Formats: sequence, C-alpha cells, structure tokens
Amino acid sequence: MTPRLMAQASSGSDDSEKIKITLPESSFEMYNAEKPSLEVELSKAELLDMYTKMTTMRRMEMAADAMYKAKKIRGFCHLCNGQEAVSVGMEAAITHDDHVITSYRCHGFTYVRGGSIKSILAELMGRRDGISKGKGGSMHMFSPSFYGGNGIVGAQVPLGAGIAFTQKYLGIPSVTFALYGDGASNQGQVFEAYNMAKLWDLPCVFVCENNKYGMGTSANRSSASTKYFTRGDYIPGIYVNGMDALAVYRACEWAKEWTTSGKGPLVMELATYRYGGHSMSDPGTTYRTREEIQHMRSTSDPITGMKQIILEHGVATEADLKAIDKEARKIVDEAAKEAEASPEPELKEFYTDIYIPGTEPKVIRGRVPSESKHF
Repeated sequence: MTPRLMAQASSGSDDSEKIKITLPESSFEMYNAEKPSLEVELSKAELLDMYTKMTTMRRMEMAADAMYKAKKIRGFCHLCNGQEAVSVGMEAAITHDDHVITSYRCHGFTYVRGGSIKSILAELMGRRDGISKGKGGSMHMFSPSFYGGNGIVGAQVPLGAGIAFTQKYLGIPSVTFALYGDGASNQGQVFEAYNMAKLWDLPCVFVCENNKYGMGTSANRSSASTKYFTRGDYIPGIYVNGMDALAVYRACEWAKEWTTSGKGPLVMELATYRYGGHSMSDPGTTYRTREEIQHMRSTSDPITGMKQIILEHGVATEADLKAIDKEARKIVDEAAKEAEASPEPELKEFYTDIYIPGTEPKVIRGRVPSESKHF
C-alpha cells in the first residue's frame, strides 16, 4: 500500500494490531495431507494492504480494458478481473526470496511482485517505459523474482520446476510457485514436471489457477478429472477457495512451510473465476450465461469479501474504504496518462536483450541483408 493510501485508511488506529480470523471449513479440501489450520492472524495494515492492492489491480485492468477498446493496445490482452485474490493472497504469504512463474494472465502478478502501474500499462501499449521496454506486451512481463508471463500454454511449469531445482541445488530456503490454468492441466509437460519435482523433492508448488474455462471450454468438457489438486498422484494436494484472499494467503503460507521443510512438492488448485473473456477478443458470453457471471460477481467477489471482513473486524470504516477506492482510481488514471506519454522504443531496441552482453554473434540476420544487425 502506498503511504498516501495507508494514511487515508488508518483513522488513527494502531495498524500493527493483529486481527484473528477463522476461515470457513469449505476453504480447503485435501489430498494425502492434513488440512492447514483455519486460523489466520494478520495486522490491520496487512489487511488494508491486501484490499488496496486488489482494488488498485482491478482499476488497472479496467484501464487496460478501456485502452484496448480505444485501440491503444493491440494484439493479445488477458485481464484478471475477478481473480485478484490469487496474486494478492499469494504475495502476502511469501517474500522476494521466493519465486513465481505463471502463464499469460500476468498483469496482476507483475504488479504485486514490484512492477509499477505505469510500466505495465506502457508495456501493453508497446511503449519505451514498459516493464519489458515495450517489446513483450501482455504476455511477457517480468519483475524481481517473477519469471513472467509465458505465452506457450503450460511451458512455464517445467521452468518453474527448474527454478525450484536451482533453489535446492544452491541450498536456498525458498519456494517456487509455478502457476498454470485448467486449460493447461492436461499437458504432458505438466506431469513430467511433477515427476522430476517428486524424484528430487523440489521446493515447488504447482498451482492450477482454475477459472472454470480454458479459453472457451468448460473444465468438465476438457478434463476427465476436474479435481486438479489430486492430479499429482504421488504428490499431496490442496484445493483452495481462490476467491478468498485470506484462504489463498493461508494456503500459500502452509505450502511454503511444507516445501521448504524438505517434504517435497505440492499440487494446489485455486478455484477462481474471471469476469471477462479469455482475452479481450473474447466476449466471454458464448459459452456461459450473463446470469452466471453476475451471480459470481454478487456472491463471490474477492474485493467485496475482503471489504466485509475489514468492516466486521473494525479495521477501517466504510468512509476509509471509499477513500482508498477513490485514491486507487486517481493513481491508476495518473499512471495511464504517463504511460500514454511514453514514446515508442527506438528501432535499435529490436536487437537488444537477445543475448547476454559479450556473447553476441557477429551478426543477427534480418528478413533481408539490409536489416541484419552487425556487432
């Protein structure tokens, strides 16, 4: 949370005061492991930080939506509206010594892992100030201890196992969360990564971010078994209510303790829901009803759920939260203007970030000889 937002929400209270919250019994379902404690203890400041990040993230994605419709963003654009609890809850449970890798719905993870709103929106528009210098777009964003943003379905899962192998090989007591969607869950490379991770008891949590629809296909039409947390067979698993940031936080806290204590990998299923289509080119209403979407918004929205918890425990007032919402909108609007003002990358950027400096070949071939780059 920014100092500006924190000051507005404090209301003179002790932000370090711990709040004890008991999660619903339905928060978790287990496979070959004991259920984590349902007790969560967080400070007022931590709860407000989670609320602020989810609110800001949604505003950021709404801004991206508007930019795409105004044709300021071109190509693929995958938004995470409705899935904010996944990245925010996970980030609250880990540190920057831990690692995260995900697929192409990555704007939210980039933000919570340290990317600025300006750099994310600029990247979407292909501008110089983008987090990948305007060369990656929606699917290829990176920040400290965050390895993207990967456009090939499922390809990030074995990469995540490789990151976890590095951690174990070097004796670093940290965890890697390797995320993939239900649409990638049937990929052979996912199961190959499971096998390698269990053979070497790598500190890796394989996270199936199940938003019910892989592109436009419902999970029960694509998967013979939709209990993704049991798919590891010889790897224990946990199902989590991914619409509740506190449940995600507790599950990831437990998963980090499990993997870093030498017990080996885990498979985690985060049951979530995206309000929009698979990407901006998908209206999202041809394979599900508008009534279904509205029902999820009205009964399971992660921001509304966090707001209720904050109000019930006296962490902040309704006026405090409205001030946070207003400030989040202002911050995103300012970042959007700055991102739009950023120029496009220079043409010479086409030839940068391909090789580690000093390892470049003498020439990188272009489409025609005149486009070749000589070092």
